[in-house]
Amino acid sequence: MTIDLVIPTYKPGEKLFESLRRLSRQTVPFGTIFLINTEKKYFPDHLTEQYPNVVVKHIKKEEFDHGATRDYGASLSDAEIIAFMTDDAVPGDKYMVENLLKAFEDPRVGAAYGRQMADPKDNYLEYYTRIFNYPPESSIKTKADLPKLGIKTFFCSNVCSAYRKKDYEAMGGFIHKTIFNEDMIMASRLIGADKAIAYQADAAVWHWHNYRCFEQLHRNFDLAVSQVSYGGLFLEVSSESEGMKMVLHTLKHLLFTGRFFKIPKFMADTACKFIGYKLGRNYKKFPKSLILKLTMNRSYWDSYEKL
Repeated sequence: MTIDLVIPTYKPGEKLFESLRRLSRQTVPFGTIFLINTEKKYFPDHLTEQYPNVVVKHIKKEEFDHGATRDYGASLSDAEIIAFMTDDAVPGDKYMVENLLKAFEDPRVGAAYGRQMADPKDNYLEYYTRIFNYPPESSIKTKADLPKLGIKTFFCSNVCSAYRKKDYEAMGGFIHKTIFNEDMIMASRLIGADKAIAYQADAAVWHWHNYRCFEQLHRNFDLAVSQVSYGGLFLEVSSESEGMKMVLHTLKHLLFTGRFFKIPKFMADTACKFIGYKLGRNYKKFPKSLILKLTMNRSYWDSYEKL
């Protein structure tokens, strides 16, 4: 199967440099790597000189959209499989692409996503919660899993993902004008169309954030807004139950391993995530002035009119 890659970039740094280096050494290389870069003035021209399969397309900041920008990148490819990464994700080894492609040997699979790993020395809480959301065992999710997994059935991340191009196009591509969460929206469409989502634990990338408490609130506000705005299956399944499982699982781990000192920060982060999510689920009740204080993506709301 042929496979291309799309990476949206903005002020790319050392992680993208390292990612391109590791991508050039994959056992199964990408045909073309499309970098959809926001603002040409921030892009170092020397970045791609040694990578002949890298194509750079520049867009203006006001043109960027989580879904539309990636959909533009996908439109540039005629490969059978179109993959996506973020500019701060770094392949874990040289087998990442090969292992991601294996998912599509199953004809049911319309999308696959890889494992995200964090450095325990840099951010232990992120390291452990990553294990909960990205376990070492691969899995396949279908519509039959909705009663058991709830919203986690749609879990899929464009930090490291791939889509069967014909299925991607049949779903209409990523939704345009989206604040966030274009990957899970696409996954929900695929599940609704009786396709499967594959989690490939062996397709691993290093990727984590060091968000502060209120940044977690803003991020989860936007996450909930995306779900409410899209509707569909998102409004028919439970989301809080999976979050509670993760909280209890992490608390037990911190207690049993003697990491008591990390519990206050974990609980503060959890409270901010929960509050942000609840506020986002009810965003239509709020004035635009309050929404702009809660969101991470202020430009999304430029044309928003309260319903």
